[in-house]
Parts: sequence; structure tokens; C-alpha cells
Amino acid sequence: MLVIAGSAALLGWRIARDVLIGGSVATLGSVVFALWVFGAYRAREPSRLVMRFYGGELVKILMVATVFGLAVVWLEDINPMAVFGAFLIVQVLPSLLANRIAR
Repeated sequence: MLVIAGSAALLGWRIARDVLIGGSVATLGSVVFALWVFGAYRAREPSRLVMRFYGGELVKILMVATVFGLAVVWLEDINPMAVFGAFLIVQVLPSLLANRIAR
């Protein structure tokens, strides 16, 4: 995320700010999901893991939507392509790279 935002700084501070917002939302969403699912997980309760997974994903989606909504309301000059592009890159690229490396 920081590499992408640093690279975007070459295009201007507003683009870098928006890229940092999008990347931060993706990172924060993944952290919230991981803490929700695995924070209080006990290996003796594997049947509850699936429900925690669904609950974690729901919390993540709600948090991401809320933060994006707040960013759009508070920042009048936001660049949606930078924000959502960075979000998608940070959200999807690690999975694609892991799959590529595993082959």
C-alpha cells in the first residue's frame, strides 16, 4: 500500500492522498476481518469458524462501505479512480501474487 501511494505521489499530493485512503481501507478491512474471525478462535470449536467467517466478512463490507462513504462526504475533491483503484490493487494483488508464486 505504501509503495503504491509513494508511486502515486509522482502524480501529485491529492492523488497520493486518495491512493493512501483506498489502500488503507483495504488494509483496515482485512485486519478487521482477521481479528473478527481468528481473534477469539479456539481450535476446540471448528464448527463456529464458518459462522465467524461470514460474520467477519459482513463486518468488513459494512466497515469498507462506511469509510468510503465518509471519504466521499468529507473530501470534495476526491478522485474515485485513485481511491477505488488502490483499494482493488491492495485487495486483489496479494492473492494473485501468492497464486503465481505457488505455481
